[in-house]
Amino acid sequence: MTSETDDEGTVALGALLAPARVVLWDFDGPICRLFAGHSAERVALGLVEWLEVRGLRGLLTDGERESPDPHAVLRAVDLRHPGSDLVAELEERLTQEELKAAASAMPTAWADPLIRTLTAVGRRLAVTTNNSPRVVTRYLTSRGLTSCFLPHVYGRTRDLHLLKPDPDCLNRALRAMGTAPSAALMIGDAPSDCLAARRAGAPFLGYARNKRKEELLRDAGATHVVNSLEPVLAAVRSRARARRT
Repeated sequence: MTSETDDEGTVALGALLAPARVVLWDFDGPICRLFAGHSAERVALGLVEWLEVRGLRGLLTDGERESPDPHAVLRAVDLRHPGSDLVAELEERLTQEELKAAASAMPTAWADPLIRTLTAVGRRLAVTTNNSPRVVTRYLTSRGLTSCFLPHVYGRTRDLHLLKPDPDCLNRALRAMGTAPSAALMIGDAPSDCLAARRAGAPFLGYARNKRKEELLRDAGATHVVNSLEPVLAAVRSRARARRT
């Protein structure tokens, strides 16, 4: 299921959505592009430089120092010094950078109306993310979407080994919402989202804004992938109309 834009695709998406009483959203990707105006690569480099200034260059391999992903830098340090004050300070630095990024984050096309429509038809929503929950709440507030999600925002904690692909944040959401995994649907854009959903036992819908991301999701085992949230919105509206007739 790629680019479901025709009637058959709408029906297939409707069948995927039908059992889902709860929709679990990854944040950076399906809801917005968090680092659209505040480069993630620059943030990762800033974390590396902060470590180097403190004489801790040797904590990272050459590959980790060159990673464009700030979460990779954070994970690497936590792997060597789990639960340390160093990791706590590095995590807070990343959170502050994410908060800056939230101010210039770009909403994902069709995400806002899909979120509002799912809420209107009685679906319960949660955010399950590797980003800081403080960042998610700030962004949702800026878009007037807080009431669609809160209090169900489950993000990064100090237990960094529980970041996705560990299903911890999904499991926390499901427990809090009293929902079985089979009655949920996870929407994510990364292999780690797909793996976390599989480990939690929840169905998964991949969102891939380009061919490379779609290939990564397919390689991770995703069988349902859309290139836009518009057909998902169309499927939700179609099912709502069908129930009224």
